Amino acid sequence: MKVLMVCLGNICRSPLAEGILKHKCKQQNLDWYVDSAGTGKWHLGSAPDLRSVQVAKKYSVDISEQRARSVRSTDYEEFDLIFAMDTSNFKDLKSWSLDAKEENKIKLIMNEVYPDEMMSVPDPYFNDNGFEEVFQMLDKACDKIIEKYK
Repeated sequence: MKVLMVCLGNICRSPLAEGILKHKCKQQNLDWYVDSAGTGKWHLGSAPDLRSVQVAKKYSVDISEQRARSVRSTDYEEFDLIFAMDTSNFKDLKSWSLDAKEENKIKLIMNEVYPDEMMSVPDPYFNDNGFEEVFQMLDKACDKIIEKYK
């Protein structure tokens, strides 16, 4: 299984989602490939936001070696599942897909926990206190992803 996590800048939410899912896959001996990307290009090559690194570390998840990249057209072919962190990125990803097969790979991550509610993971970039909440939301979503797709 190949899973891509996507947010806007690929420095806060999607690196956490990537790190959490990788950590859980390792714990369960699942041979999954997990990566993350952004729909924007502002932070290309940058490390995750320090606040994301810190909250991940608190839960023994190391995301410090990740580097931001943008979504590529080849991601639609390479990945089995593409999880968007919010409805805006979800719509962008859908609009960039070439056909129904690609479009069907795109999911809104919190729909795994709350089906069809179209709940977004809030962007914590401008809210220092939001990183813990985002971690907890993504932790629950990653549990559901493993439960559903393993």
